[in-house]
Formats: sequence, structure tokens, C-alpha cells
Amino acid sequence: MSNIAHMSDDEWPFLGQAAVRRGEVTARRLQKDYRAIYQNVYVPKRTPVTALTRARAAWLWARSDGVLVGLSAAAVHGTKWIEPDRPAEVNRLDRHSPSGLVVRSDRLVPADLCVIDGMTLTTPERTAFDLGRKLRGDDAVIYVDALTHATGLDAAGVVAIADRRPGIRGVRQLRSVVQRMDGGAESPQETRLRLALVDAGLPVPETQIEFRDRNGVVRVRVDMGWRQWKVAVEYDGVQHWSDRRQRSWDIDRIALLEASGWVVVRVSAELLSRPDVVIRRVREKLKAAGCPI
Repeated sequence: MSNIAHMSDDEWPFLGQAAVRRGEVTARRLQKDYRAIYQNVYVPKRTPVTALTRARAAWLWARSDGVLVGLSAAAVHGTKWIEPDRPAEVNRLDRHSPSGLVVRSDRLVPADLCVIDGMTLTTPERTAFDLGRKLRGDDAVIYVDALTHATGLDAAGVVAIADRRPGIRGVRQLRSVVQRMDGGAESPQETRLRLALVDAGLPVPETQIEFRDRNGVVRVRVDMGWRQWKVAVEYDGVQHWSDRRQRSWDIDRIALLEASGWVVVRVSAELLSRPDVVIRRVREKLKAAGCPI
């Protein structure tokens, strides 16, 4: 088991009865100003309940005999875009659990575990191993991408865990997820866009391509693309349209890329809902650039 330093500004849940005994809060205030996430685990009512909040609450609820796993472990590792209403996940022998919390009983060894902020949880590699086996469809790749982006985990470490457990349920799916994972995605939609391109038979794009000036300073970065053919694909989230400064920079950025001979295919959320259109446009640009597809 390893210790990993981790800091966060998010407010911690607390054990209500212990706080009352210590005189930190009255029983009346506890009921008035706080809400229970799980039995005897509270947060202020003003505090948004995030996936990280739920993970911490689950750890307090389980006390010393629980290990955070799955999406809860991913949240503690800094993974973004986990829906706040998804159940927390804890591994422990006692399978009884309150609503909103999933208890698992997987076999874990010391090498699978680490400690962050005093909480025991699975390592990034073991967490990816579990997410890749248990989540379905593109969700598995999306969350493994996000975990990789947050931690820089090595795919080889995930494969090594799978090699030591060849008969475990879901390992075949996991190997497929590892083959498709990419830590460059900065949003779930970027992962969905990349998967749509690859699943359509297009070459695997490089993600987060950087363009530097003569001093080595990064001037421009694109979500994904192919350097050989100078074709880039950009996912434009809502901020690209609603933020005036972002929209202005996008115009300048595209102009810089085009001046360097690049072609940029921009994809909005609405357009991503029509993947056939996106794929056709990207395929046409790649063919025009000489890509043999």
C-alpha cells in the first residue's frame, strides 16, 4: 500500500453524533443547517454534494473496514465529470449499505491500495481495472480517459493487473477499453468524438497537439488531429459560443492554424449528435490531404 499526498479545498463531511458530543454543533443545528448523506454523515446544506463529497462521506460511513473503489476512488484521485448523483462505491466484507451507496466485495491485495487524505482506496491502475470491467459502453472509456488525464496512469500497469487475474469477470471488455483509452481528453464529449472517429475506421488521432513558437512556448493546442495530413478536429463546448473572449481567441487560433496549412473541423454538441455528418466531413478533409482511406 502506498501513500499519495492529495489536497482539496472541498468541504469535508463529518460524523454528526461525534460533533454533537464534542460540542462543535448542537443537535438542533445539526438538523436545521446540515443534511445527512448517509446515516450520521453530514454536510452543510449550502455545500454542493459532488462525487468527491459522496466518496468522503462513504469513507466516514464505512469507518476503518472500507476501501473506496470504482468511481469513488476515481473522484478522490481527481477525476472530473463524475455525475454527483451516482452512488458511492466501497469495498468491504459487510455487504449491507444505505441507499445511494454500493458495497462490493472484490479481492484486493496491498499492491492495489493507496492512502489519500487518510482514506484507503484503490490505486489509479486498480481503479481503471475496475471501471473498465464494470462500466458499460463508452462510459468505461470516458471515465478511464478522465482518470488517466487526472493521474497520468500507465496502461501497462492496468494490463499487468488483468494478466494476474485472467479469469475475472469483465477482463475481456477491460482489454478493449485499455486499447481505446487516451488521457488527452479534456471532457467526456472529446472522448465520444474520438471514439466516433476511430469506430468509423479513421486513423487514430493524436490528442492535445501543441504548436510552439520559436522560443518553445505553446501558442496553440488542438483537441485531436493528424500531423501527417495537417487535419485537426476541435470539439467546441458551450463556452466556445457563450464566452466572448473565448470566441475571439478561437477565431485567432483557427487563423493561425490555417496560416500554417492546417484544416480544422469544428464540432459542436448538436453536430456530435449527428456523428455521420462529422465522420463524413473529417473523412473528406483527410482524403483531400492525401490520407489513404
